[in-house]
Amino acid sequence: VQLQAFGGGLVQAGGCLRLSCAASGRTFSSYAVGWFRQAPGKEREFVATISSTGGSTHYADSVKGRFTISRDNAKNTVYLQMNSLKTEDTAVYYCAVKVGYSDYVGYGMDYWGKGTQVTVSS
Repeated sequence: VQLQAFGGGLVQAGGCLRLSCAASGRTFSSYAVGWFRQAPGKEREFVATISSTGGSTHYADSVKGRFTISRDNAKNTVYLQMNSLKTEDTAVYYCAVKVGYSDYVGYGMDYWGKGTQVTVSS
């Protein structure tokens, strides 16, 4: 599975962005997909995951109510809608796939894409 995240950019606090994660591979629709982020000098942290059908989602407390993860399996794409952005959301955002799991929460992902930079200015 190959993944590519895009859609990052510079936005003012309170603004919004939508990230996309495009995947290759016929079995993408069978796997849980997650978004993670890493700020400078910090460890990578979990943001959200979505089950293979999209029927189950999980969020970090820090983004709950502001971010929404969704997927379009027909397009092999997972999205992260980010609203009410805060300066502390500034990070490189990565998408990742957990092979063999239709639903998953955790850091043990199997494939990672290159990240996309999100910068939130005050």
